[in-house]
Amino acid sequence: MSVEAVQTYGRKKTATAVAFCKKGNGLIKINGSPLELVQPEVLKLKVYEPILILGQDKFAGVDIRVRVKGGGNTSQIYAIRQAIAKAIVAYYQKYVDEASKRDIKTILTNYDRSLLVADPRRCEPKKFGGRGARARFQKSYR
Repeated sequence: MSVEAVQTYGRKKTATAVAFCKKGNGLIKINGSPLELVQPEVLKLKVYEPILILGQDKFAGVDIRVRVKGGGNTSQIYAIRQAIAKAIVAYYQKYVDEASKRDIKTILTNYDRSLLVADPRRCEPKKFGGRGARARFQKSYR
């Protein structure tokens, strides 16, 4: 017997979060620790957003385990929330039904598109003749 599970990922800058969503009883863990212990404290609400928007009942029948690496604190938080949102959509599409998946997707997209669609912006590489990507060294005639 195969287990009902889906694997999705979320990305922000260089941070990548992989969410493994399977049938369960509402457990959500990030790198093995519960969702309540997410650091920094200020951005904890950002991780809870998909759960608060859709309601606890949608997450009651699934367990989500998230592995995250790369990037900084903020990027990791955004990658985690995207991975969780994409995981619940993928799970509902594969194992529940298309109508409820469409509802979930609409709710999430109306709230914040970055919950389902990755932000393509990346850091621009530094060039010669200056100290950054665009900044140039000051020009002197004497």
